[in-house]
Amino acid sequence: MNSLKEILLGEIEDFRKVGHKFLDGELNLMQFKHESGGMGMYAHRGGKEFMIRFRIPSGVTDSDELNLIYDYAKKHSLGGIHFTTRQAIQLHGLTLDGACDLMKEGLEVNLFTRGAGGNFPRNVALSPLAGVDKEEEFDPTPYALAVGNHFLKKIYTYKLPRKLKVSFSNSFKDTAHCTVQDLGFVAVKKDGKEYFKVYIGGGLGNNPRKAIELDELIEAKDVLYYIEGMTNLFIAEGDYKNRAKARIRYIADRMGDEEFVNQFKLYTKAEKEKGGLELKLHPTEIKKEGIKTEVKDKRLIEQKQEGLYTVYLHPVGGQLKLEDLREILDTIDNFEDVEVRLAMTEGVYFRNLNGKEAETLLNITKKMGGEAEIYHSVACIGVPTCQIGIGNSQGLLFDIIDYFKGKDYSSDLMPRVHISGCTNSCGVHEIGKIGFTGKKKRVDDAVKDVFGLFINGDFTVENVRLGEFKGDMLPERIPEFLYELAMKLEDGNIKFEDYIKEDEFMNLVNKYSV
Repeated sequence: MNSLKEILLGEIEDFRKVGHKFLDGELNLMQFKHESGGMGMYAHRGGKEFMIRFRIPSGVTDSDELNLIYDYAKKHSLGGIHFTTRQAIQLHGLTLDGACDLMKEGLEVNLFTRGAGGNFPRNVALSPLAGVDKEEEFDPTPYALAVGNHFLKKIYTYKLPRKLKVSFSNSFKDTAHCTVQDLGFVAVKKDGKEYFKVYIGGGLGNNPRKAIELDELIEAKDVLYYIEGMTNLFIAEGDYKNRAKARIRYIADRMGDEEFVNQFKLYTKAEKEKGGLELKLHPTEIKKEGIKTEVKDKRLIEQKQEGLYTVYLHPVGGQLKLEDLREILDTIDNFEDVEVRLAMTEGVYFRNLNGKEAETLLNITKKMGGEAEIYHSVACIGVPTCQIGIGNSQGLLFDIIDYFKGKDYSSDLMPRVHISGCTNSCGVHEIGKIGFTGKKKRVDDAVKDVFGLFINGDFTVENVRLGEFKGDMLPERIPEFLYELAMKLEDGNIKFEDYIKEDEFMNLVNKYSV
């Protein structure tokens, strides 16, 4: 029997032929996308350059792997790498053959692209501070990795209606967005035992939906039964004919919440009766000796391990320049037992640093991203790269950041902004305190690019809600709108959550709306 790698390597060479048919005009864009998504590759707008997405398992990586990715990017003369909103790394601007070659090179060192797009189980999301967070219930890292490996072992066999997204969070802060996923597991500790609170049938994008909370806790060891139960329910009840209605949340809409939950439980029960999927896992113990630091920095996080710290880096738009990555790697390669975790926010956490190491890393990364929340804003790749994008989300983000930096803004009263180039919500605008989504609108007798404004979304377990649409704005006026909002908060020393309840807030929105 061929190994997984042998099967996937063969797929790549078959796919390369498909790619050349696309370049030669024998396949149209949608035909190519149907083939390329499941390989973890997409064509840029224009169809001459390509992107590949490495599915970093639950965002867990290290300096060795990042050095490999750096080498790949350098070899292909790329300017940088892109951290995504689902803990993956994308390389943009590749040739077709260059992308296929990298897919093969990655496979040899367990860097997979298979199933990173298309109708497949996607990268399993995980709270990036799992294992070091002082406020966590317990560390779900081994469970997230086990589920990811479970998917990957048979990734080429899936025939799903559309993608399947699974997340694990280490607390009710829900930094892996379990409350708006197809299937989410939130860590809960009760009477000294590890459980998960389970959420099903959620999702963002067109017709977004909060997930349904199951009424009982499940034992942590049983997560794979719930994974298989949901997968089989999706295959049996998902819509294979209408792509627009093919996500799991539409099954819940059609059945109603109660029947959907009942069916999910029946499918899960059937898997439990088969048996053989129990997990016996333990998190890796961190034994590194700590050193305290007195440095104060918003990007510095004190871990639950005494004397150890995490440093957060947020390159604008998740776009980390290659020379900056090189400087970081040259620095952390000299540190002991450093972990790297990618976030759902296009950022990266460097973990298990002693105080001296943390100070060094804070110093060299200071110029690579800001400290205030507004500088940690999120944007999908958007126009002009994305084939289906409507708005230039990255362009808008850089305009916002430049505007605020030009004003020397440094307050945290202003929350981060989430920007999606279209209604697909890759920038998770629907669960941000401030969200924008690209669209077209007739303004003054001409069709123009605008961004719809969404306010007061939240993904935390206790407050999960979708943002409310408040109006459309021209992109060139959005930085000014946000800065005036920031000044209102600062002048009144008022929290964003309180200000948006006042009439004055809607007066401000109306001032900039079209």
